[in-house]
Amino acid sequence: MPALGPVKYLTIHCAATPEGRHVTHEQITAWDKAKFGQTSYHWVIEVDGSMHRTLRDDQKGAHVGKANTGNIGVCYIGGMDKAMKAPKDTRTDAQKKTLLTLIQTYKERYPGIVIRGHRDWPGVNKACPGFDGPAWLKKTEAGAGNW
Repeated sequence: MPALGPVKYLTIHCAATPEGRHVTHEQITAWDKAKFGQTSYHWVIEVDGSMHRTLRDDQKGAHVGKANTGNIGVCYIGGMDKAMKAPKDTRTDAQKKTLLTLIQTYKERYPGIVIRGHRDWPGVNKACPGFDGPAWLKKTEAGAGNW
C-alpha cells in the first residue's frame, strides 16, 4: 500500500447506495478492490452510525482521482434515493453524529486540515457526498472551519 504523505485534507464521500439499504464496510472495501485494485477509504460509516477503519492514516486510499496524497477519505453508506435515480442526503442522525466526530477528531489531530466533499475538488463533476457540506457544518458545533 502506498504511503499517504503529510495529512492536509479530509474528503467526505457517499457510497452511492440506495437510501435505507444496509451495506457493510466489508462490501464497500470489496467493491473498491474489484474496481480500483485497493481499498479506497480510511473510514466507512454504516447506516447505524458505526464507523469502521479500512485504512490506516499513513496509507494512501483511492478516493479522489489523482488527489489522494495527504488525503483522508471518509465514506458514508447511502447517498442515493431509494430508486437509485437521484443523489440524496440519506445520512441518518447516527451517521451525521459519527461524521461530525470524525471531522472534529481530524481537525484536532491535524490543525489546518481542509475538509471537502468529493464534489468540492477541482475537476470533479459528481454530486458526492450528496449534501452541501459547508452549510451542514456551519449548523454544527464544529462550525465551518476549513471546509
